Amino acid sequence: MGIYHDRVVPLLIELSMRSRELEPYRRRLLAQAGGRVLEIGVGAGANLPFYTGRAAQLVGIEPHPRLVAKAAHGKAEMVAGSAEELPFPDRSVDTVVTTFTLCTIPDPIRALREMRRVLKPSGQLLFVEHGLAPEDGVRRWQHRLTPLWRRFTGGCHLDRPIARLVEDAGFAMEHVSTGYMPGPKIMTFLYEGSARPK
Repeated sequence: MGIYHDRVVPLLIELSMRSRELEPYRRRLLAQAGGRVLEIGVGAGANLPFYTGRAAQLVGIEPHPRLVAKAAHGKAEMVAGSAEELPFPDRSVDTVVTTFTLCTIPDPIRALREMRRVLKPSGQLLFVEHGLAPEDGVRRWQHRLTPLWRRFTGGCHLDRPIARLVEDAGFAMEHVSTGYMPGPKIMTFLYEGSARPK
């Protein structure tokens, strides 16, 4: 099983995606999360301070029990488990959140289909992820480096086409913004958006 982001080896990514630089993305995204919220790959809980009162109930899932314990927070329930096999009933969640996580999930399509399964028909997927860049030159380097990169970064893929994966898993994209953060282009092209189950 891959190791989700914000956890065992985040340092290489965080060199160019510093916490202060990520904060506006987290704050903007998580302000939209409402109702019963499921966060995928909660890690050590970096997102928890940014949820608002709109999140009536917060559940975080993380495959590494040690990090589940570390992320324990009064307003959130933490569950050890895999995104590819979510231990929740169909149509039981209002919002699913994934931040800097899809790059390391071994089977992202399967995980996204599970997210769609647990979402209510009126629910939403909120995401901010790094992934495949638009320029051919940057893409070539992302493809070349990913096989080695993922060995040393807990399975992180530099070249996943996030928007396409979300749509291929059965979501209708509501909104997506893309662009680079400061830092090496191979690891700083971000996708930020929301989608609904089809």
